[in-house]
Amino acid sequence: MSVKILNKLLLTIGVISLLHAAYSAAQYRTFLRITEQDSSQLPFDIVLQALVSLFVIVYNIIQVVGDFKEIRAAVELQEKTWETLSNIPSFYIFNHRGKALAPNYVPPSGSGKADLSSAD
Repeated sequence: MSVKILNKLLLTIGVISLLHAAYSAAQYRTFLRITEQDSSQLPFDIVLQALVSLFVIVYNIIQVVGDFKEIRAAVELQEKTWETLSNIPSFYIFNHRGKALAPNYVPPSGSGKADLSSAD
């Protein structure tokens, strides 16, 4: 049996155990309501089962997912120069209030793009 399959099996068992702990807690609260008893805490065995199940789930999810990549922005930025860092095409704005400040401005024609002044 490979380790991945064992971790998936333990993950499934952990989820089932956590669902069982939740069902047991709901059943215990119903029992308290029927018998008109007051208790603000769950029994220790239900709390212990929930915590152990949670730890089993977290550990096996990490094992099933595999290796994590480091989050480092420097790796992507090492290949770029200072000139290209500020060159972000998604921030280009072509239709802005600059044309209202210079009413004599005529945009260059023949750029292959539609006339932006008619988009108002």
